[in-house]
Amino acid sequence: MTTLTPILSKNWDRPDSFTIDGYQSTGGYDALRKALTMEPDSIVDLVKEAGLRGRGGAGFPTGMKWGFLPKDNPNPRYLVVNADESEPGTCKDIPLMLANPHVLVEGVAIAAYAIKSSQAFIYVRGEVLHVVRRLRQAVADAYEAGLLGKDVLGKGFDLDVVVHAGAGAYICGEETALLDSLEGYKGQPRLKPPFPAVAGLYASPTVVNNVESIASVPGIVANGAEWFTSMGTEKSAGFGFFSLSGHVTNPGQYEAPLGITLRELLDMAGGVRAGHELKFWTPGGSSTPIFTEEHLDVPLDFESVGAAGSMLGTRALQIFDETTCVVRAVGRWIAFYAHESCGKCTPCREGNYWMVQVLDRLERGEGTEADIDKLLDICDNLLGRAFCALGDGATSPVMSSIKYFRQEYVDHFEKGGCPFDHSRSTIWADRPTSAAGGNR
Repeated sequence: MTTLTPILSKNWDRPDSFTIDGYQSTGGYDALRKALTMEPDSIVDLVKEAGLRGRGGAGFPTGMKWGFLPKDNPNPRYLVVNADESEPGTCKDIPLMLANPHVLVEGVAIAAYAIKSSQAFIYVRGEVLHVVRRLRQAVADAYEAGLLGKDVLGKGFDLDVVVHAGAGAYICGEETALLDSLEGYKGQPRLKPPFPAVAGLYASPTVVNNVESIASVPGIVANGAEWFTSMGTEKSAGFGFFSLSGHVTNPGQYEAPLGITLRELLDMAGGVRAGHELKFWTPGGSSTPIFTEEHLDVPLDFESVGAAGSMLGTRALQIFDETTCVVRAVGRWIAFYAHESCGKCTPCREGNYWMVQVLDRLERGEGTEADIDKLLDICDNLLGRAFCALGDGATSPVMSSIKYFRQEYVDHFEKGGCPFDHSRSTIWADRPTSAAGGNR
């Protein structure tokens, strides 16, 4: 499997790819026209048959999530698109929305019709103002063309779409924290159950999907389930963006079938930067257990990556060569999680703060063997005990790095500091005060 599958990224090289005219000239909105001739439930069944799994990290079957909406609930139904991309290393949704916003708008319209919703929200990170502006322009153009609003395309379907700019909180990537933020409250995760499908936005049935998940729907409607399942693997069907960053010759977005390997992607990306060798990498962003060179041939699908001890996540492939200090890298990630913890639960709020202290001590060469065990003990008290997945995700780089690079941790205190660079500042240097412990 060495061939890319440019589908969502097919027309990114066109100067007018982001305009409604450019999108429609390449068949854009034809899938919406087709969908509006179908029964809503048949679209849900089609997405189930295609085997589309959530592209936001969890990999939950999209059609199944749509089918969870209770049929006897009298409240309005809502569709919410999670565009709050903020996982370190993840960088696929923002370029998609920038280069091809109308495929998301079309996907929103089809998905809303399928779940019988007349109100949709796209929740975007407020920092990416250029993306917010482009999405709002795309939505405005779709309204003007009769593709959104009252009586869409004369088919009796009404749909309003709101592009909402968030305030830049990592925790709002968690679907229930996103819903609280969308309602105007502080973004903090809710206790589940009830799940959003039953009581989500404004306590009404709600579907929350990732940008790439929704953007994949028009292709399935236009081309059929067999077209989608012809790519990928039996249980991880279709295609997806693999975001290569770090010490790679040609970083960028590689749209390929699920099941491709990092070795194949690196071959297409020119390999690790010249003169260097692969040391470790993340298969799904910083909240997934790291892999090493021995995992180069692990198929990048949900089942294979899970069986190898990690998670496919958002397919954010961060590549690190032998010049990278693994303790330093992990310390930076955990400092991020400590800063972004919403503070609602003690394990995450305190656990990440104290892991930063220990990692900082190790980085300065002042640690001991007991500090390594202390890190693992903190992870044991954090894993499965936090209110949401932020806490679980934060343990992943710590535990996996100690598993594969324990000796490097030992070298830090046996050699009196970081063996890669003794002049580095501490992990906490120049960091803003946070609610996660920065005032201590």
